[in-house]
Amino acid sequence: MQVSHTPAAVSAVFDDPNLIAHAGLVPVMRLAGRCGLPRLVTEKVRLTGAKNGAGAAADAKVTSIVAGMAAGADSIDDLGALRHGAMPTVFRGIRAPSTLGTFLRSFTHGHALQLHAVHRRFLAELAAHTPLLPGSDEKAFIDVDSTHKRVYGRAKQGAEYGRFKGIRTLHPLLATICTPASRPVIATVRMRRGKAADSRGAPKLVSEALATAVEAGCTGMRILRADSQFYNAGVIAACRRAGAHFSVTTGMNPSIKRAIHSIPDTAWQQITYPTAVPDPETGDLISDAEVAEIPVYAAFVSRRKASRVTARLIVRRVRDLAKPATVGEQGELFPVWRYHPFFTDNPARTLQAEQEHRHHAVVEQVIADSKASALAHLPSGHFHANSAWLTLWAMTCNLLRAAGALASAFHAKATTATLRTHLVQVPARIARSARRITLHLPHNWPWQHAWTHLFDTVHGPPG
Repeated sequence: MQVSHTPAAVSAVFDDPNLIAHAGLVPVMRLAGRCGLPRLVTEKVRLTGAKNGAGAAADAKVTSIVAGMAAGADSIDDLGALRHGAMPTVFRGIRAPSTLGTFLRSFTHGHALQLHAVHRRFLAELAAHTPLLPGSDEKAFIDVDSTHKRVYGRAKQGAEYGRFKGIRTLHPLLATICTPASRPVIATVRMRRGKAADSRGAPKLVSEALATAVEAGCTGMRILRADSQFYNAGVIAACRRAGAHFSVTTGMNPSIKRAIHSIPDTAWQQITYPTAVPDPETGDLISDAEVAEIPVYAAFVSRRKASRVTARLIVRRVRDLAKPATVGEQGELFPVWRYHPFFTDNPARTLQAEQEHRHHAVVEQVIADSKASALAHLPSGHFHANSAWLTLWAMTCNLLRAAGALASAFHAKATTATLRTHLVQVPARIARSARRITLHLPHNWPWQHAWTHLFDTVHGPPG
């Protein structure tokens, strides 16, 4: 494709007051309003003690940030993209980036918890109004993981050298909810300092995530999945208290090794993955493995008696491809295996439980999605401002997932980057007649039917 006119025949001028660049924000923010986001913020977020009026009109400020993130903002300055063309005609209460920055910097730990409460109730409302988590009345998976986000500058609160040598990070912890038929949504998030241990605060976060899942309609079986960093008595106890199942990678310790070596060779079952999965240690793609189970394994026996848990230990083993099959003229004397055990009380059959546990990697897609959107930066030098930013990203992510679920079957499972491109970042010209506003969108827009279905659904009478 190339420009069809000579340079002298083309000019540009920013002078049309009737254009908007993100027409998809109209149905998206209508959905947010229908699910009560402004009302929830007004009820729960009270920035008492904030100076310069930073706590005033918290609902308008939160919805402005959510709208900016839905449009692709990854910094406070990017929120200025909401103040262009005919946006003030279509929306009211848009706040300037400087105002929103002051608002975020006024947050304390208590205010961040108030925003968590809004996020939790907002997710429940989204799940009630949209097909966000189909099949949640039968089975739902709650996945817990942590990530590191690199930040720059010595003055940024909480930024420390942690796992990555010479790199300052903040260390968010998050939990997601998904079903066998849905993409994950964010159940809860926590911002932590850079060198916080992976499992720090995990039992409390797990309890909150499991409770949030129930509020979001997950009334069937709930299974918590996590990596070996979260293999501890506190996380398992939180699952037991909530009446949920668990499936947690154990790593290798002397007790686990003894248990694995006691498995007879006849107990191993062959498993073939429909699509290759990455090996957790080497990153190599594997499609064949063997699985065995120890039906009764006692964990945390070195702790006090009340902390001991008995459940299944399921082990997957794969050939160690790092070892050469032949050395010189002599063939391999015996196979070398790598073992990947996990501890679970999932009642499913062994191979099904193994496959469901490996699907825990879906949480990595959410983390990658976040770093390609609003978490590309943690924009403030204030720790609690970044904590609020993290929670607002989670709310925006869930809102976009709900909008995609209403738009089409394809968009119900698309990434948020795709949702922004197809449904939000659509230019439009507004026309006003007889106190009505008409959005004139591009002719032959490839995703016209999905956009129209979303628009008609959220602008129709409540179901």
